[in-house]
Amino acid sequence: MDKEDKLIIGGREFHSRFILGSGKYSMKLIEAAVKDAGAQMITLAVRRANTKEQENILDFIPEGVTLLPNTSGARDAGEAVRIARLARELGCGNFVKIEIMRDAKYLLPDNQETVKATEILAKEGFVVMPYMYPDLNTARDLVNAGAAAVMPLASPIGSNKGLATREFIKILIDEIDLPIIVDAGIGRPSQACEAMEMGAAAIMANTALATAGNLPLMAQAFKKAIEAGRNAYLAGLGRILARGAAASDPLTGFLHD
Repeated sequence: MDKEDKLIIGGREFHSRFILGSGKYSMKLIEAAVKDAGAQMITLAVRRANTKEQENILDFIPEGVTLLPNTSGARDAGEAVRIARLARELGCGNFVKIEIMRDAKYLLPDNQETVKATEILAKEGFVVMPYMYPDLNTARDLVNAGAAAVMPLASPIGSNKGLATREFIKILIDEIDLPIIVDAGIGRPSQACEAMEMGAAAIMANTALATAGNLPLMAQAFKKAIEAGRNAYLAGLGRILARGAAASDPLTGFLHD
């Protein structure tokens, strides 16, 4: 990938367009994400960094990796704001991923509360990256609220079902002047590649790697797929014919000789 093609969020530059999500954690997963997938940003649930009974995930994330604490567990804007402030006090920095879910069955984000939390935290100097159901009006509200990126779900968290919301994500890519980071549900490298070909700025994944038979190999596959999709987008995808076919080489001269 062209080293000049950088992902810029909150004034910070990233060469990698793969972000590790926070659903399933292990030392092997973090190592593979950084070493084999090239991740420069890792999401973590604040409860994992604020415990004495369990391992502190901060102890396992390498230096130089940007921490993206999320507000997992928040049920409204007020709870999300409190979690974000706590993350900053714990030394996680100013980046924050807003996750607000009242729905325990499908874990779908509450878009309205997400906009409220984004506005409050952006005014406090946070680099806010909100997780949302892909809706154009909500995305526009998030831009106005001060979001640094928009993170629409591809399909339900942990489902590995791929780009179920493909057409709605494409609308956001076309209409929103912020990085669109496809989050949740990407289960295969080919799905990550497709999202990048559409013009997504980055991919967040966790379950697809964590549940793979060969974790390092899957991490490498995601890295290559994301890079291939990005390069294809930058190159400009070839046209699609409405009907019929077109010869790759003209045959006229050859047939008449």
